[in-house]
Amino acid sequence: MQWWMHAVYDSGGLAAVLGWVFWVIFSICLHELAHGWAAIWQGDRTPRETGHMTMNPMVHMGGASLIVFALVGIAWGLMPTDPSRYRWGRRGRIAVAAAGPLMNLLIAVVSLLILVGYLHLAPSDTPVSGRVINFLYMGGMLNLVLLGLNLMPIPPLDGSQMLMGASYRCYVWFQNPTVQQYSFFALLALFFLLDIASWAFRAAEAGCTAFLALFGALPTGSPPI
Repeated sequence: MQWWMHAVYDSGGLAAVLGWVFWVIFSICLHELAHGWAAIWQGDRTPRETGHMTMNPMVHMGGASLIVFALVGIAWGLMPTDPSRYRWGRRGRIAVAAAGPLMNLLIAVVSLLILVGYLHLAPSDTPVSGRVINFLYMGGMLNLVLLGLNLMPIPPLDGSQMLMGASYRCYVWFQNPTVQQYSFFALLALFFLLDIASWAFRAAEAGCTAFLALFGALPTGSPPI
């Protein structure tokens, strides 16, 4: 499956760039909306009151995130909620925090299922077909990466919010100003010193490969583009 990565990141050209832009923005917006839907379900109307229940990327990502995305290809989003309004109290954090990664998992599964159908039904030896394959594969892989990264137990990632909901001791620890202050630097260290993003992409590629193999849809031969 190594040619998938080459096609997407090395020789995909403009099609790969546009695909990456679409999937990052689309996935982040739906991830944040999932948090909002879960918060509203928990009785918190903050997402509606702040005007965040929209697909507008400027609302979810903001100018700084979009600028960083334009420069280095990574971005982030935010959905304001008020945990004090949650119907389940502190436990409501688990439901609201988990909604985002679950949305990424859903997007990945849907993208890969469409890819399975496409590989079975459409010709794979044309430039257009190759770009469609890479586009759908990129959607699946990126969302598996977002799923894994967001589950890391480091503030402000969703994994830390889930731990805060599950354990009062974790809740107190993560509320510590020192922990909040240095968690961002810990996150940067993981990304740049331990190259955690590279590990996440390798794991996501393995997951996509296993999913396609499960449905007998692994392509063979040279890359289509």
